[in-house]
Amino acid sequence: MTDRHELAAWLRLTLIPGVGGEARRSLLKAFGLPQAVFDARPSELSGIVEQTLAERLLAHECAAEIELALDWAGQPGNHLLTLADADYPQSLLTSDDPPILLYAKGNRALLNRPMLAVVGSRNATAQGLRDAEAFATALGNAGLTVVSGLALGIDAAAHRGALATAAGTVAVIGTGADRLYPARNEALARAIAEKGVIISEFPLGTPPLASNFPRRNRIIAGLGLGCLVIEAALRSGSLITARLAAESGREVFAIPGSIHSPLSRGCHQLIRQGAKLVESAQDILEELRWEAIPAANATDDQAAATEGPDDEHVLALLGQTPCALDTLSVRSGLTPAELLAMLLPMELAGRVAQLPGGLYQRLH
Repeated sequence: MTDRHELAAWLRLTLIPGVGGEARRSLLKAFGLPQAVFDARPSELSGIVEQTLAERLLAHECAAEIELALDWAGQPGNHLLTLADADYPQSLLTSDDPPILLYAKGNRALLNRPMLAVVGSRNATAQGLRDAEAFATALGNAGLTVVSGLALGIDAAAHRGALATAAGTVAVIGTGADRLYPARNEALARAIAEKGVIISEFPLGTPPLASNFPRRNRIIAGLGLGCLVIEAALRSGSLITARLAAESGREVFAIPGSIHSPLSRGCHQLIRQGAKLVESAQDILEELRWEAIPAANATDDQAAATEGPDDEHVLALLGQTPCALDTLSVRSGLTPAELLAMLLPMELAGRVAQLPGGLYQRLH
């Protein structure tokens, strides 16, 4: 565990304006630990970074911000994790730009569990929200912790689905860890802080600046074994996350959609570029060669909540577009055999139609 004095030096290195990730890593490579950076002579520093930056490193005053962060970390459930900490997410170390310090709120043990990123549109359709929640639940039940960005739409639905599982969820935010954004996700954020973990690389008090969110996306991409995109327009932050995941050697998955929907175009572009087309969570697990781990501490209430949806619920899960049986199985928690037993009477009653390719569609 890093002591208070050492943490103060790590914080100081992150709080000096103009010192980017590459400069910080160069300094740490040269001097070892942050305190050694600040103990160095100006001539030694200017051999690593520009002269003006070397002068700023030694002159900038940020004692108040350091004390604020240390006090925050002293509160229950709050943590400061540096590159030197065992609890720092090891998966980030294989990414191109790992933050040297993270603010974490919640169960930091989740940060070194196997994860999958689930991202998508803030303006998701009702079908997209159902898919995100169902896929996240299925992935969580298989033992994968879901990581996303706590945005409205697909992110929020993925977090909700993952919270229902023992694997939990990680939210990477683009503000300070002491801020709740967006306000509409306040209750969800509190639930994640209680049952999962929220992380940020940004100093306390940082507002939701537009430039923060692309930087936040690289952490989401770096944490996961892969990245699943559910509904994304062509100009979407989710595509940035997917690109960063691919560049870091992670798998990229995308759910196809209607050719008439703008929210399908980003996913279709990813598929054309080599992303894996998926119709069920099982497709992802097979691609990752992941052996499902049953949720060991699922509660009786959770088990009861997933027992046998009735016909109306299955119809609602079908949505408005043709749906594969495997996809419906993920959404409902029922086996294909159980679903077929329910769908056949509905088909005979004219409520459901079976289409070529094993698809089913709700009839009005």
